[in-house]
Amino acid sequence: MRHLLAAVAVLAVVLGVTGIVYGEADDSPGLQLLSALLVIGAVAIAVRLRRRAR
Repeated sequence: MRHLLAAVAVLAVVLGVTGIVYGEADDSPGLQLLSALLVIGAVAIAVRLRRRAR
C-alpha cells in the first residue's frame, strides 16, 4: 500500500510541475497556484509516509 501511495505522490509532483510550466507559458496564475498546491501536498504526503516507515 505504501508503494502505491508513493507512486501516486510522485505522479502528483510530475503533474504539478507540468501544470506550473504550462501555466507560465499560458500566463495563467490560477493554474500555477493550483499546481503549486498539488506539488506541496504531494511532498507533504511523501514526507509523512517516509516518517511513518521508520
